[in-house]
Amino acid sequence: MDLSTFLVQCLNAVQYGLLLFLVASGLTLIFGIMGVINLAHGSFYMLGAYLAFALAPWFGDWFFTRLAAGIVLAVIFGYLLEWAFFSFLYERDHLQQVLMTYALILVFEEARSLLVGNDVHGVAAPDWLAGSFRLGELMSYPWYRVFSSVACIVVALALYAVVNRTRLGMMIRAGASNRDMVRGLGIDIRLLYRIVFAGGVALAALAGMIAAPLSSVYPGMGGGVLIICFVVVVIGGIGSITGALIASLLVGIVDTFGKVFFAEWSGVGVYLLMAIVLVWRPEGLMKRGF
Repeated sequence: MDLSTFLVQCLNAVQYGLLLFLVASGLTLIFGIMGVINLAHGSFYMLGAYLAFALAPWFGDWFFTRLAAGIVLAVIFGYLLEWAFFSFLYERDHLQQVLMTYALILVFEEARSLLVGNDVHGVAAPDWLAGSFRLGELMSYPWYRVFSSVACIVVALALYAVVNRTRLGMMIRAGASNRDMVRGLGIDIRLLYRIVFAGGVALAALAGMIAAPLSSVYPGMGGGVLIICFVVVVIGGIGSITGALIASLLVGIVDTFGKVFFAEWSGVGVYLLMAIVLVWRPEGLMKRGF
């Protein structure tokens, strides 16, 4: 492998890992604060991808406006979904949470089929990001992939700032540590849960909107992402956003270079990484926290 090919694969690994982080951070945030195992989280990623497809004719090349509209719609959807369904799961055992969230996957897939159909769709990157730049004599790298990595880094920094530097973040951290104490301080824990859940949905949907021009928009696309995101959450440590970031980058590196060097065994590498981490640190790379 020459240097330019190695650099391209490194960029692909980082881009894939950062995109995984957006989805996994919402999943670990919801579980860390609310204690709900949400199997339907991959459907929110699918929702974002289909929003990118549905909103493209309306906004054209106004890419950031399209992203903003999709985020607003995802926040509203997440807020209403928590109020209608997830607010009843907090005192239930994990089996009931798994059963209901799995049922939501079936509902979302059927609703997608009725509204959009079962065809595979493509979403074009905006014109100003459609080109590529040279990386060595023979290799080139798309500008949109660079943009997706930068966008994920910006969102990760914004998430860190919100959680660690704002009053809302202080309440989120307190709710993750001791929800009874938060109630005793007069904070509306139900409203806090709805905000957290809506934020988690928005993060997954944003990842889907960013990923849509990189791959096709197709039925069931949330299933594969959900499995990998659970692997990320387990490796990073359940409830840890920092752990989710580190684990996402590790998964991206192992998956990308595994496909290059061990194509036939590439699907095993990520799960082997998870097994090694769990043997070494059963609680994950980072302890529960932010």
